[in-house]
Amino acid sequence: MIEKWMGERRQFGRIEVICGSMFSGKTEELIRRLRRAKFAKQETGIFKPAIDTRYSKEDVVSHDHRSIPSVTVETSREILEKCADLDVVGIDEAQFLDKGLVSVCNRLANEGVRVIIAGLDMDYKGQPFGPIPALLAVADEVTKVHAICVRCGAQAYVSHRLVSDKTRVLLGEQQEYEPLCRKCYQEVLKENKHKEKNQDGTENHIG
Repeated sequence: MIEKWMGERRQFGRIEVICGSMFSGKTEELIRRLRRAKFAKQETGIFKPAIDTRYSKEDVVSHDHRSIPSVTVETSREILEKCADLDVVGIDEAQFLDKGLVSVCNRLANEGVRVIIAGLDMDYKGQPFGPIPALLAVADEVTKVHAICVRCGAQAYVSHRLVSDKTRVLLGEQQEYEPLCRKCYQEVLKENKHKEKNQDGTENHIG
């Protein structure tokens, strides 16, 4: 494969992971890298889980409404079937894909493909999310991006869910989630626990 990088030596296959909370700029960075590769005359393709229909069924769209055409997939295996002859493969919202994504990305990188992955590293409870933790372990490069905590202005740590839905996968925006730093997140958990305790006490008293 010839050297195609703009002002850089072309590297062999590699895995790059862009992770962080919601509203941290993961998708923007993914789009930026894919467009740069395209300017460098590389064959690029971007994939996203079919479940992600928030802004568009077909395109990858960032929170600031930048977009790039994409291919939707139900499983990670489909990426292998649809990325023939690509130099660079981008994958957005990777936390929603199955754990087979790790072996798919390793296979592509071993075959000389640059794989760029964007996804949440933690769910709304602060727990490792989907295949992202394993991808962090095998990645050649990890970029942790940060939103701004809406309470204090520090670097955000987690995407706090504002609605009562307890399902792990819940597509949403600013109405459903807010970025919080670790300190503010712990304070919110204490506040919620206190409210629940008061509610239980009120219900018991009424009963």
